[in-house]
Amino acid sequence: MADVYVYYFMRCHGMAGEKILSKRRATLETIKNMGEPVMESQIVVDHTEVDRNGFLMGGVDSESHPMDERWARIRSLERRANSRDYEALQLTDSSDAGRKYVLSLESRELRKQARELKTHRADLMVSELGARMEAQAFVNLVVAVRK
Repeated sequence: MADVYVYYFMRCHGMAGEKILSKRRATLETIKNMGEPVMESQIVVDHTEVDRNGFLMGGVDSESHPMDERWARIRSLERRANSRDYEALQLTDSSDAGRKYVLSLESRELRKQARELKTHRADLMVSELGARMEAQAFVNLVVAVRK
């Protein structure tokens, strides 16, 4: 089990050297030769979500919809919980009981966070759907009035 911190970063672009935000997050080790990390963009992911070059795989980019970002966060929390469960299963020695307990607590907390995000995401989706339906009803009313 290994949590990994990843960040967006500012990199030079073109001959003018203008700074642009990366589209993908990467580890600090990867970023050090490419630009400056945006520390506020830090997220924690499972080690299985980072490719061998140090970039976050299968995530969302800096221009993604907030719903996609939430889904990626939920998936990452669940992967981190699974990693802790797997590590706990590998511990068989009685001297590892304390470590096993801590891993179990961490796994439960990560799953709780994932559930809360799922609930929040579902609430936001319902709100968005309601807003779209209201907008469509308004458009239908305008069309009907014009006829």
